[in-house]
Formats: sequence, structure tokens, C-alpha cells
Amino acid sequence: MSEQKKRALDSVSRRSFLAVGGVGVVGLSLGEARTRPRSNSRAVIQIVMNGGPSQLDTFDPKPEAPREIRGPIRSIATSISGVHFAESLPKLAQRANELVILRSLHHESAPIHESGMQLLLTGSLVKKEQQPPNIGVVLNHALKQHGNAPVSVRLGGKVQKTGVNAYHGDGAGFLDLDDSILMPDLNTLQQSGFETPAFSKLSSSKKKTFGENRFGELLWTAARLIEAGVQYVEVNTFDHFEGNVTWDAHGCAKTAPGTIFDYRDTLGPQFDKAASALFDDLQRSGLWQQTLVVATGEMGRNPRINERNGRDHWTDVWSGMLAGGGLEGGQVIGESDATGEAIKNHPIHISEIAGLIGSYLVGESQLSIQATDDLTWSLPKVESLLS
Repeated sequence: MSEQKKRALDSVSRRSFLAVGGVGVVGLSLGEARTRPRSNSRAVIQIVMNGGPSQLDTFDPKPEAPREIRGPIRSIATSISGVHFAESLPKLAQRANELVILRSLHHESAPIHESGMQLLLTGSLVKKEQQPPNIGVVLNHALKQHGNAPVSVRLGGKVQKTGVNAYHGDGAGFLDLDDSILMPDLNTLQQSGFETPAFSKLSSSKKKTFGENRFGELLWTAARLIEAGVQYVEVNTFDHFEGNVTWDAHGCAKTAPGTIFDYRDTLGPQFDKAASALFDDLQRSGLWQQTLVVATGEMGRNPRINERNGRDHWTDVWSGMLAGGGLEGGQVIGESDATGEAIKNHPIHISEIAGLIGSYLVGESQLSIQATDDLTWSLPKVESLLS
């Protein structure tokens, strides 16, 4: 690491990182664990389902809705009575009693990837040209390292080519520092001398457990980093939308060729296998109770299937999943209406996800940064999730 970068890190470490509130954090249930003492061994894996996964084709199917809404993907029963998932998630359906399902995520900002990613990864939007810092960057200074492991690591690369040339919530923002050091990827870790895990060196049978694909490699690697002492891992399931099959399934051949059939045939099954293998891995290693796994995207999809067998952007309601971290499984928080178009009860603003991650790891109800004398940035309070 260059002397210039070392000085930059030392400089930002001297800034004021103020913990405001003093209330305990998430525990057995999202409200009860606020009283549980913070453990220094806590960790978070944030699985960013970049592009915005369809709520109807993952965690909130609508089998009774008209076909143009429910689509061709069947719903299947889960281990929670009366709760169904899409048929492409059979392993997660079997272990739904270990999960917390969020079915009322939303935001009211522009229905584009960039605004959703800002809210999901920083808890805020760009205001007056001030870019809020990624939560991993903040945590890298708010928490102490475990040995030589960095506090935060990014897997899957930085997201690019999402349609609008705007901030994705993935940088140091107004801290104006090198986020490749504050939020290193595997290449940066290797250059610093940190021993990084290599999926390619696994036996074929071990690779098959997670899936020999991008999802499998990313989530296996995330588990190894948590074992090594990393406390926050951001996993970008996709880093490049244009021309690729991703959760952003518009059915548009040039820009977003994915369709609802890709959810059924590849995206869903691969995610289902990798996420379930991650949960098994964390349980075997003894890290399940202290590692919170968060999985959601920056938006959902329009319940009405378009003429290309895709679904377009939708920010009024979508779904996500929490697991591990000492949470009481089998919970479903929030509810959408009969067609998955609107929230029926218990709205959860997507920015609260950043607040949840910060409060879980830092041990306070709200984390604020005093960047300058007249500029303070705070993670959102976790209110709807705990009410």
C-alpha cells in the first residue's frame, strides 16, 4: 500500500464517527434483539440482487392473480404454513422457517437502478451534489479490524452500465478517499498480502455444492471471508447489466435480455442452490448465529408482464430475505396486495436495510459521520422493521 493511501486512511480515521442513540440491536426477533449485548464477532453478508428481482417470481408469488400477472412460474409451499415461494426456490422454501421474509420493501424516488442502489447501499440519496458513502466504507472505520482482515470487502465488482450515468452508492462519497482501499476487492486484498480464497481450487464435488456459476463462487467466497475475520461483505450478484441476463429482466434483447423464463430456468435455481449452500456452510462453521445475511435488490418488477415476457421496473413494493444473525426464523414482515402491485400493510423503506446493517454491526440505533463542521451524514433509523 502506498504512503499516500496510508495517510488517507489515517486521515479519515481521525474524523468524528459518532454513535447516536445507545439502544441495543437486532437479535432473536427484529425487535427483541435490540437488547442483546453486541458481540465483537458479528458479521454481515449483503447479497445485492442487482437489477431488481421480481417479487412475484421469487418470494411473493400470486397464484390466484390473472395469468398476465402471475406468469408461468408456479408457486410452491414453504415450511411456513400458508406462505409460498416461486417454484425455482425449492431449497429456500424448505428452510423458510429459518428465514425472515420481507414483502413490503419500497421507495418513492425515481424508478431507476441508480437511485435504488444509493438507498440500499448508503441509506440516502445524492443531495446537493454530495454523494453519501457506501456503508462498507463507513464500517471500515467505525469498527476495529479482526487481526489482519479488513472490516469490509466487496465481491462481484462495482456495478456499471445500468442505464443512467449516476452514482451507484458504491464509493466513499463525500469522504473523498480511495474506496478501493476502504472497500477492497479480492485483487486489492491479494496485493496487500492478505490470503484470499480461491473457488477454482476446490474439488468438483465442493463446487457443485454451491453451483459452478457466478452465484456459487461469490457466496462460497463470502463465507470464507467471514471465517477469515471480515465483518461486512457486499456481494454484487451482477456488475454489468447491458446485454446480460440479470435480475433486470425486461426481455429487451440488446439492453436487458432476461425474461421471466430465466427466473424459472437459471436465475432462480442458481440463487436457490448458492444461498442454501451458504446457510449450510455458516451453520457447519458455527457462524450462523453471528452472521446476518441480507438479500434483496434495489427495486422490484412490474407485476404486469410485458410483450417480451419480461417485467419492467417497479418501486412500489418488492421482497427480500434476512437469515442468520440470531434472528427468529419463520417470520414474514409486510404484505403486498393480491396482484403484488402495492403494499397492503407494514411498509419498509429500502433505506432501512442500510440502517439495519449498521445497527447490527456497530451496536447502536443510528450511526452518524461528522465529515466536516457543517456536514453530518446518518444511517436511517431502523423503525418499520422493528415495529
